[in-house]
Amino acid sequence: MASGLAAAEAENHDDLLSFVTLPNVRALKFDVAYRDRERVAPGYWFVAPYGVIDPEVPTHQWKPCQVGPYIYDADGGLVWAGSCMFDNRNIFDFKAANNIDDQPHLSFILQRAFNDDGSDKGYGYVLDQHYQEEYKVPVVNDLGSFNMHEFNVLDGGKSALACLYRSEETDLSTIGRPDERSWIVAGGLLELDTQTGEVLFEWSSYQQVQVDESVKVYPDSRPSDRPGWDYVHVNSADKNAVGDYLLSARFASTIYYISGQDGSIVWRLGGKRSDFALDFTFSKQHHARFVESNGTHHLISFLNNASDEAEQEENVSSALFVQIDTTATPMTATLVKRIERPDGGLTRLRGNVQSLGNGNTFVGWSEWGYQSEHDADGELLMEAKFGSTRFSSYRSYKFPFVGRPATPPDVVASVYGTDATDLSTIFHVSWNGATDIAGWRFYARSSADGVPVLIGNTTKRSFETMFIADGYVDWVSVQAVDQDEQVLGESEVHRTQTPDDWGQAGFQGTEPKPEEPYWRGEEEEEEEEEEEGRAERQVLKAARPYSTTSRSQYSRSQFKVLPFVTILLIGTGSYMFLVKSRTGQQRATTTTNQ
Repeated sequence: MASGLAAAEAENHDDLLSFVTLPNVRALKFDVAYRDRERVAPGYWFVAPYGVIDPEVPTHQWKPCQVGPYIYDADGGLVWAGSCMFDNRNIFDFKAANNIDDQPHLSFILQRAFNDDGSDKGYGYVLDQHYQEEYKVPVVNDLGSFNMHEFNVLDGGKSALACLYRSEETDLSTIGRPDERSWIVAGGLLELDTQTGEVLFEWSSYQQVQVDESVKVYPDSRPSDRPGWDYVHVNSADKNAVGDYLLSARFASTIYYISGQDGSIVWRLGGKRSDFALDFTFSKQHHARFVESNGTHHLISFLNNASDEAEQEENVSSALFVQIDTTATPMTATLVKRIERPDGGLTRLRGNVQSLGNGNTFVGWSEWGYQSEHDADGELLMEAKFGSTRFSSYRSYKFPFVGRPATPPDVVASVYGTDATDLSTIFHVSWNGATDIAGWRFYARSSADGVPVLIGNTTKRSFETMFIADGYVDWVSVQAVDQDEQVLGESEVHRTQTPDDWGQAGFQGTEPKPEEPYWRGEEEEEEEEEEEGRAERQVLKAARPYSTTSRSQYSRSQFKVLPFVTILLIGTGSYMFLVKSRTGQQRATTTTNQ
């Protein structure tokens, strides 16, 4: 069923957004449902959709930019698309890193490239708030690639944690076969210098976590050649203020607390050799994190997947918060909070749990980008997922963030009309990554270096805003302004696009010439609105209904639609009503994104 739905989505692209200003980007739509919007934490969503988990074979066939890092607002509206910036390569663990120099940053893993020589092993990336590379951390030791599971930038940004996977050979004495040997994939963690990639601390499960701790290796499992049994499958690493580490090993169903002094295992939570008597269960977990920690008392969070692709231990996955007291005798681990997956399902792969600043919890359930936000008591406030069954996100996060792109706003202007009295210039404008735009100002000029004339303004409606100006203006530009009317950025000057053949485009008469730009006075606008209010409405052509996920629905009452002025545009997979009033009054609306 799901595969059939995915095939249908892939064929008609109903699960993707498209934009006039960014024609190469096909961002995913979100389906969003709020239970109590007033109580959600402020911030943006950080996701990195992927279709196939492994690097794809390079091809000369053109593909739209779909895979990679994206930022969305709380309505599921696009804020930043980074897919083209990284050539549609898989990105993992994409999030805001607000602990670097007190300035907004972004961090993520760029997965290794598909190549035979191993020259591109992938990187841990940090971007500044202008979406420019601040540094990237390479793999400088013997590891084959930058592991996809973790890039945890520590306070100050001087170091970061990553996961380690390395093939080792071991005997099988712990599973009763001392005369046999097998290859295993040892899991562990690395603390890396973010400027040089130098390994500052390394820990491996080899010779510390025995094969019999694995829940995926059995007494009769056949010995393996390289790379070996993935017997622990490490998937997260964190560090507390006293310098110790927290490591999640999915295939041991164990969370390890590791000394930052000598690398010894201080305690195990869960699994076959747990140091705690538990009044709760968990298995196949992901994303273990310190919420609070002082070395002896810890509040940790993690995703209890309770399943993998082959089996399940419970009927529903959950986010768990556990209080640990290592001073008690015996040591205690107490379940503080359990948040079940809202749809009652299982997250068999991946996922994460995030504590938000206001006490809420944000959970990424991974498959299809499913995510939810809950209050301090675990009550569901919001849930959302991709409008697609073709893509997932390894983790999903929510953070406050201020994006100030280094590139200028994008604007595309086109002229439409059937005769000289019926010309309109249609603007589409966006600024990829800008977070604090409140409105747009539109300018025209008679030549490329002419004096700009303000011809209108409008409120920003979504990622891409459409604006309709009376007449044919030739050279155009736009300014983005914040809520205080301060200019945030200005586009380059662009020439308005015109039909190659006006006659074939339906224009009656000789080819029109651009008009001198002007700004109408308020009195003229009021007169036009009165006349417009008396006009008869008529829609000449049918088009697909406007729909974007979690956006207020399109209302035709925004426009006074008259004969011969309804224009149906079909381009870049979009269907849009672009209309002009009898008097040519300037209008603005949101582009239809399909």
